[in-house]
Amino acid sequence: MVKIIIGNKGSGKTKMLIDLVNQSAATAKGHVACIEKGAKLTYDIVSSVRLIDTDEYEIASFEELHGFIAGLMAADYDLHDIFLDSTLKIGNKDFKDYEKLEKFIVAIEALSNKHEVTLTATVSADISDISDRLKEMVVNK
Repeated sequence: MVKIIIGNKGSGKTKMLIDLVNQSAATAKGHVACIEKGAKLTYDIVSSVRLIDTDEYEIASFEELHGFIAGLMAADYDLHDIFLDSTLKIGNKDFKDYEKLEKFIVAIEALSNKHEVTLTATVSADISDISDRLKEMVVNK
């Protein structure tokens, strides 16, 4: 299952994500990972969560991010939740490409369903910018 937290810059997406990460860490029956661009969430996320900075792994495209997430799922059979902050910045730092975003989300949804891992991602955009398929995944309407 994929969930999307969407909103323009400054709308509280990351705060909502932090709350969800910490709730998941307290209740999940498996491991929790949080992927971010830069190390800005270090002091906001409980220490039991695997915090991953994409800059450390030089992830700079949706394709690389997809492979990285697939690797996380392959390496940890107890992985329960993955949280992804700044999805558009990680997947395509130069501009907002909503078609590539949708292709990435659809591919990740197939992986997450197959391996029973929930992925929650923040997207800095207006909800009117994304497709109807992605709108169905939005949790903060």
